[in-house]
Amino acid sequence: MLIIFTYPNHNSLNYSFLQKVLKGSKENANIKEIQVLDLYEEGFNPLLVFNEQKRRRDMHKDPGMEKYRQQLAWADKIVFIYPIWWGRPPAMLLGYIDQIFASNFAYKDKKGYFPEGLLKGKSVVCVSTMKGPAYYPLLWLNNAHKTLMKRALFNFVGIKKVKFFEFGNMESPNGNQEKKMEKVYTYFKKVAN
Repeated sequence: MLIIFTYPNHNSLNYSFLQKVLKGSKENANIKEIQVLDLYEEGFNPLLVFNEQKRRRDMHKDPGMEKYRQQLAWADKIVFIYPIWWGRPPAMLLGYIDQIFASNFAYKDKKGYFPEGLLKGKSVVCVSTMKGPAYYPLLWLNNAHKTLMKRALFNFVGIKKVKFFEFGNMESPNGNQEKKMEKVYTYFKKVAN
């Protein structure tokens, strides 16, 4: 299992969610190996650069991204932990997606409307937090976050099994933070691969 953590502060609720995912996963006999990629701690550079030496069509073989491609190829389950800012994941995570989920690695163009997803057989869990109410993305933004992640990204690259934990009111004293962290812990303690 690969956990991709995207939050710049380890003294945070998001980091507490990471700890709950790790605790539950380590107590789960179905989960044999865990890798954590902390994008901020790693110093991941989310900026895309294209020029004469670095072309978009060659992203799938960029040597600077090889480690991240190997992690993604290795993982059977991928867990993303991140906040929702402005109705979408942070730019750091989107920069990772832009560079790693590249053509000829995550998908391959073919005749017809849709490409062939090359990451079939994997599953994804998204654990996301937001300041506003949980129903805000659904009612106000037409479920844009889940549509972006599930349909525009994961289904596009062949990943069909996608689960969301989308928690709202996380800065409220009545946000039930402990209960929500327990829900995540319990899921990872019991989930089958």
